[in-house]
Amino acid sequence: MPGSPHRLSPSVEDYLKAVFALTRREEAASTSALAEALAVQPSSVTGMVKRLAGEGLLEHVPYRGVSLTAVGQREALRILRRHRVLETYLTERLGFAWDDVHDEAERLEHAASDRLIEAMAAALGHPSHDPHGAPIPTASGEIEVMDLPTLAQCAPGDTVTVRAVPDEDGEALRAMESRGVGPGVMVTVGPPPADGEGMVLRVDGDERPLAVAREVAHRILVARDDTP
Repeated sequence: MPGSPHRLSPSVEDYLKAVFALTRREEAASTSALAEALAVQPSSVTGMVKRLAGEGLLEHVPYRGVSLTAVGQREALRILRRHRVLETYLTERLGFAWDDVHDEAERLEHAASDRLIEAMAAALGHPSHDPHGAPIPTASGEIEVMDLPTLAQCAPGDTVTVRAVPDEDGEALRAMESRGVGPGVMVTVGPPPADGEGMVLRVDGDERPLAVAREVAHRILVARDDTP
């Protein structure tokens, strides 16, 4: 990935990263899903998609949406590596809390040079995962596939180990951190709350219930005992 023939604009990098995230479990990303992820109007997405398809970064899938081309995926992994190395450096070397680093990394990822990112990665010992448990793409463009269930797919009574949590929801991260929940921590799913909203967890070694919003649970990856 280092040595890209040209530097993409921040908006283009954001689009490619969003398409990558949306297509990890689906074959294509719809215009509406992209608009929601990027907080822009669908008409803006349509125009940008046409432009990026013309540049060979995206491929349109009729009646489904868009997917990344090989070149587009390479660039998406490049910016994702930047983001996750930055998050790791900010937490491990500069003392940032894990709920503060997402926005900082969003700003820095478009400006940092590949040379700086590789120097940071080397200083950190080339970490494989960021502070939230997400895999960091390698400099050669490879990434671990985390084909894991989400917390929302678990049933009451299930005991699972948290593997990755969403990095952009600061409030949820602070709540989880206050109870020691993070990658590698075991939790048990409790009975659903009376109002039917969200999920209730019990952290290993702590009998106090922890409420987790359903939309957050859909983005927490977990491993069951039988998960490799």
